[in-house]
Amino acid sequence: MVEELALADDAVAACVDAAAWALPEHDLIAALDAAHRLEQRLAAVKLALVRELDGRGTPRAQGVSCTGVWLRERLRLTVPAARRLVDLSTALDTGNPGIRQALADGAISLDQARVIADTLDTVNRSADAETADKAVGVLVGWAAQFDPTHLRKLGTRILDHVAPDIADAATQAALDAEHRRATRDRHLTLSEQTDGRLRLTGTLDTETAGLLRAAIDPLTAPSGPDDTRSPGQRRHDALADICRLALRTGELPDSGGDSAQIVITTNYDGLTRQLSTGALDIGLELTPGTVRRLACDAAILPAVLGGTGQVLDVGRQRRLITGPLRRALVIRDRGCAFPGCDRPPRWCHAHHIHHWADGGTTNLDNAVLLCGHHHRHVHQADWVVRLGDDGHPEFIPPAWLDPEQLPRRNHYHRRT
Repeated sequence: MVEELALADDAVAACVDAAAWALPEHDLIAALDAAHRLEQRLAAVKLALVRELDGRGTPRAQGVSCTGVWLRERLRLTVPAARRLVDLSTALDTGNPGIRQALADGAISLDQARVIADTLDTVNRSADAETADKAVGVLVGWAAQFDPTHLRKLGTRILDHVAPDIADAATQAALDAEHRRATRDRHLTLSEQTDGRLRLTGTLDTETAGLLRAAIDPLTAPSGPDDTRSPGQRRHDALADICRLALRTGELPDSGGDSAQIVITTNYDGLTRQLSTGALDIGLELTPGTVRRLACDAAILPAVLGGTGQVLDVGRQRRLITGPLRRALVIRDRGCAFPGCDRPPRWCHAHHIHHWADGGTTNLDNAVLLCGHHHRHVHQADWVVRLGDDGHPEFIPPAWLDPEQLPRRNHYHRRT
């Protein structure tokens, strides 16, 4: 398979350099159709490979929490896109073979395959295998005429066409399935931009959407005739108000042993000038004016850094990795330090590099932040954890994974 894919890669590379401008219009359209068909066939191959890797447990054997996260790191995908690949690979492997064959033939697109697989899951709850085969055949035929959105709408009444005697009961099953999909697909992604801002993307289920609207709508009205904010800006400011209200309640759960709080980092010279610019413990930069404004509303816990970004002082050390010492870890590691992991500090444990029971000390040089999965993995596997020359964690993989055992670092969290 590797050799065949290499040949296909060479053929596609030759097409990339071909002069498309020289083709007559009918050949240009034919080439577009052929490229699209090839894309779907390659998708079928990729899904089969994803399914095999997932079934073998390769990602977990390499220390990754799940196949979706492994694909994100390996193929540079977003986590939602990687999880959709895993889900669809499972659906095509365990569902009707006609869907996978249609994708391999280039007759349907990847998105259409996902729609048909979801529809088939609903059909299987109400009908027998023969009816399911008929449904797949009809949907694949419709895919030649309709895009995925329209195909999904048609799929809600597929049994009216292939099994009208059970269609009413299946309609309720379809509604239940749609609810399950909404629950499964709910997510919220916080993507840090280069200028320190965050981009929020996601999909809320119906209940959460109602909760958000109930909380945010009263705060989005214009404050008066002189309010020049756009609707989007008012929603942004309303979300900020909701977060401030939640922090003031004092009822939020602890974050790694500390109560919910804001930690601002500044360098030594900035501190002696009575707070210049600063940074939150999650890595976001703050202007001097913002730092001073936050000081009015919250206790600022100073963490003094040296010129190399090493933590000089966060207060008195304790036996357990809590309080000031944990804040130092958050400032240094920014989240789970294991290579490829994007878990934030609030989800992480503080791990002794040299175990406490074996005489290890509780200080910054002997600690690292790890999420629950990687904390367990480091204790059970042959990974070696150490601090590099710059004081930041690095991980040496076992020889079976990397014979050269080159040190690896986490590049998802911003470093000072």
